[in-house]
Amino acid sequence: MFSVTQDQHLRETLPYSTTYLNLSIIPEKFYIEACDDGADAVLAIDRVSNEMTLTGKTLCTPLRNDVTPVTNTRMYLIVITKKRNVGSLLGHAVWKAVDFDVISYKKTVLHLTEDQTQDNKTFLSMINNVLTTDGFYFCTDYDLTHTLQRLANVSHDFQEMSLLERADQRFVWNGSLLREFLAQPELHKFAIPVVHGFIVMKPCRINGKIFEWILISRRSCFRAGVRYYVRGIDSEGHAANFVETEQIVLYNGGRASFVQTRGSMPFFWSQRPNLKYKPKPLISKNTNHMDGIQRHFDSQVLIYGKQTILNLVNQKGSEKPLEQAFAKMVSGMENGMIKYVAFDFHKECSRMRWDRLNILVDNVAETQDEYSCFLVDTEGKVLSQQKGTFRSNCMDCLDRTNVIQSMLARRSIQSQLQRMGVLHVAQRIEEQADFEKIYKNAWADNANACAKQYAGTGALKTDFTRTGKRTQMGLVMDGVNSAIRYYKNNFSDGFRQDSIDLFLGNYAVYETDGPTPLRIQKDWKFLTLPIIMVVAFSMCVICLLMAGDTWTETLAYVLFWGTAAAVTAAVIVFNGRDFVDAPKLVQKEKMD
Repeated sequence: MFSVTQDQHLRETLPYSTTYLNLSIIPEKFYIEACDDGADAVLAIDRVSNEMTLTGKTLCTPLRNDVTPVTNTRMYLIVITKKRNVGSLLGHAVWKAVDFDVISYKKTVLHLTEDQTQDNKTFLSMINNVLTTDGFYFCTDYDLTHTLQRLANVSHDFQEMSLLERADQRFVWNGSLLREFLAQPELHKFAIPVVHGFIVMKPCRINGKIFEWILISRRSCFRAGVRYYVRGIDSEGHAANFVETEQIVLYNGGRASFVQTRGSMPFFWSQRPNLKYKPKPLISKNTNHMDGIQRHFDSQVLIYGKQTILNLVNQKGSEKPLEQAFAKMVSGMENGMIKYVAFDFHKECSRMRWDRLNILVDNVAETQDEYSCFLVDTEGKVLSQQKGTFRSNCMDCLDRTNVIQSMLARRSIQSQLQRMGVLHVAQRIEEQADFEKIYKNAWADNANACAKQYAGTGALKTDFTRTGKRTQMGLVMDGVNSAIRYYKNNFSDGFRQDSIDLFLGNYAVYETDGPTPLRIQKDWKFLTLPIIMVVAFSMCVICLLMAGDTWTETLAYVLFWGTAAAVTAAVIVFNGRDFVDAPKLVQKEKMD
């Protein structure tokens, strides 16, 4: 817990903010005061009863200026204390959350037992682990959770709703933490939805014409988690690592939007880490896959229209059964709104033949033209609507997926800029060197952001996204990132998964609870076998460096200790799941 004192608080004024809040703290209450012109309401949060009410202007001296509440929980207030302006979307300032503070409702921890105090420190570190994951964005007067097309087709009543009420709950990462605000409409002005993902806004110039190019990736908070612990779908049809990516062009009052999605293959499968570099994926044999995939695509068709699935996994080896199962299930749905396209990315692009990606782009070109994009002219007239989306996936829905999405988005913006009068008919977007640099770097940054949030490292193959070709340095960096991923996936992702589940409300903490799952102890193998392996390996090295009287004596010692180290290592790998960092709080459904 944190003891709030005057010298712990920063005083900060950020330019171009449409609104900001002052936080005042007294022993009994938190006061959050809106500082807009004419604002006279103050949100008072009782630190004992947790009751939230509106009151008049407080006489308390603000301890912290310019804060945005992320949530109030039973025991903590989480506030954004520092933000950075990303840009302006249709005249609305978009902010990236840079720093947070987690403030305790309680003034002391003396009432906690020793075990509770230790657990509390662990839970706080989990919350901070999520908050320090890059990619939280918000806007105080615009709905970042919806695409331009969705916002253009809403009713007047919808437009009158508060940001909290109207937000697409798939993308509100502080949604469960703001749940108590929903029941009190008068408090909605203090509840700002926060999205997680990636946003970049760039002014660009082509043919002397300046336009705004924007890329927004919204990461779903449903079935959220880390790479190997969250795969497939849940019983509601929510896919792991689902991300909606929208590319926006704003020019001379006109606007265009092109939306794509990515997400894990939507049936019940898992790929638990077990110390092997690439764990074998397993398809569940005890669940109704057709019910789950039907729920998923019913939702996708309702939201996005027609679907073209781009499955980029290998069509041989351990990934082959997944591709075959996915194809069979889509065929079994017999839904004319859904089209399935399999493209073995690694096989087609082997030996650096990256030009072969155009085979897939050309194959779906007619479908992309049919789906079109959302386009509004300078007078506000809707010229076209996007009638469907491409749903891309590979195993992680990161590296291969991002490459293909960037290529489809480039083809879309070529058409958009021509229709908006920025590009001439005969011009190609690839020929616009300045824009191409901005475009490629932004899509590579998008890949890195999505990869860090799901896999824990930057994306692979970003050298191709940035330069249009693979490089030797790119291959080296891919190797480094792959090694880091291996370590994190096996030895730190359990903690990351628990952190996400705690933050999203999938696990609740209560002071009156008995022992928490955090106190589950590993069995004897977890400590004993690694120690034996290290000692045996060390003795093997020592025997090599300090030779005995005869070479046969040295060889005998080396063989003995080497065999002991190898056998112990084999036992550890065989029982790999017992040695990885597994989630402790996660629900069973996510673990299957």
